[in-house]
Amino acid sequence: MKKSIKIVSIALMILAIILVTTSVFATSDFRPNQVNMDTNNTQQVQNVGARILGIVRVVGTIAAVAMLIVLGIKYMMGSAEERAEYKKTLFPYFIGAILIFAATNLADMVYTWASGI
Repeated sequence: MKKSIKIVSIALMILAIILVTTSVFATSDFRPNQVNMDTNNTQQVQNVGARILGIVRVVGTIAAVAMLIVLGIKYMMGSAEERAEYKKTLFPYFIGAILIFAATNLADMVYTWASGI
């Protein structure tokens, strides 16, 4: 019972943070053609983003493979009861691994799509 109360309170706090808004008072004489569209230094931001995405991809892959090796060895060496327990831990592992790979690839696809616009 206490665990569900904690989960609900955390969810409510996150919802409150998301819903907090600020007021912006813009001037009425704004003209879009006056905006300076300087794109000379965007290559540095793209390089940093590519490095971060590469690091996340490599670290996620290494962590996923290491966990698969550990779980595989434990599964092979375990008794019948331990094998049943390891089967229960494999499902969250696969969900996490899919999320790691999908997140990095999705970010890369969005970046490639946005670059082409």
